[in-house]
Amino acid sequence: MKKLLSLSVAVFLIFTLTSCGSSDEDNNRPNRPGGFGGGPAASVEVVPVQSETISDQVRSYGTIRAQDVVSVTPQVSNRVTRILVDLGDNVSQGQVMAEIHDVPFRDAVEQARAQIRQQEVAFERDSTEFVRQQQLFERNLISRSELDNSRATYLNSRAQMEAARANLTQSVENLENTRIKSPVNGVVLSRSIAEGDVASSGQVAFEVANLVGFETRVFLPLQDWELIQQGQTVSLSLSSRSEAIAEGVVSRISPQLNPTTGLGEVVITLTETATSVYQGALVQTRINLQTRENAVVIPRSAMVEKVDTYIEPETGTIELERTYSAFVSQGDSIAVRRELELGIQQGDRIEILSGLQPGDGLIVTGHRNLNDGARIRVAGSIQTEQPEQAVSDTGQAQELMNLSPEERRERLQNMSPEERQQMRERMQQNNSQRSGGRQQSSGNN
Repeated sequence: MKKLLSLSVAVFLIFTLTSCGSSDEDNNRPNRPGGFGGGPAASVEVVPVQSETISDQVRSYGTIRAQDVVSVTPQVSNRVTRILVDLGDNVSQGQVMAEIHDVPFRDAVEQARAQIRQQEVAFERDSTEFVRQQQLFERNLISRSELDNSRATYLNSRAQMEAARANLTQSVENLENTRIKSPVNGVVLSRSIAEGDVASSGQVAFEVANLVGFETRVFLPLQDWELIQQGQTVSLSLSSRSEAIAEGVVSRISPQLNPTTGLGEVVITLTETATSVYQGALVQTRINLQTRENAVVIPRSAMVEKVDTYIEPETGTIELERTYSAFVSQGDSIAVRRELELGIQQGDRIEILSGLQPGDGLIVTGHRNLNDGARIRVAGSIQTEQPEQAVSDTGQAQELMNLSPEERRERLQNMSPEERQQMRERMQQNNSQRSGGRQQSSGNN
């Protein structure tokens, strides 16, 4: 047991010494591949940080539709004889859209009128007889039962006459319903019947959009649905375009979630529309939850995200911790890391609560591989190399020129593309200086 313990301690000490030695060696190792000292300045692009307006938005998709779509259904059944409107036609309230064969219904009207005339004659006869029986009863010339019978006959005739009049009213209405009319001012969205079809009272013949406005309905998950309130402004754009084509407001919110999908319905009423708004068009809606003025806003691509994992001691689960940072230029030569606190996000723009100030030079390209304090070269700016670096690069170029072609090729392959280009430029400068020196010597001779 003691031998095993001694062996373990020895292995641990060897591992520790090896690790320490590697760490020191790594710290002293040159940064540039091939052992040529510090790396070159990274080329970056810098833009000034600005204050802008940003909104926290909920995005979803819906289709444009009229606020009221009326289904026009025939009230009588018979053959369709004429179609007077078609898709896209504007119709006014009461305008005839189609006609149904009306001969049977005209005959029914005439029959109802004849029945009324017959019942009017019978009612007049029975009413006169009832008055006569009342006079005889007052003179005690007839019994009570005879008067009651006369009164019952009179009431029956009056009821039959009223039923005949109601039958005439229904027959006239059926005849009128043989002409299918639009109940609203609007536009025809669909037509489901054609000439020769048998119209049915259970069949939708036309759909008419009431021209009172447009709306769209979106369905949101719980975390977004519970943030929506009536009156919030909405921007709408076509799914194939980015520019806004309409503005709207949240007009109605469903009080419950759909039990099947778990989504909540939100109705958006369009308040301002462009000419490119069409019913049935798929649009992207952006509901503004809150808007902040004069906020520090940067593109999300300019941030560097770092994700660390750790084990939660209480639950034993693996958790993720995200931190965000960005690089700013210092004197157009040094990159400085800034830790960021994020606010609301709108598309690819994000609010910075702390870490940046308006006017800071934000590095937006070439920042992925930067370290805090790294040397940079801002694109479009003229920078002079530090004297020490220039001397070092010149010496390294001279050393390369003294190597054999195979060794030189191998050494260049270990460099980054920027370093190779820089070395080639130094070597060309050395060659030019040598050539100039030889020419000057020849001229002196």
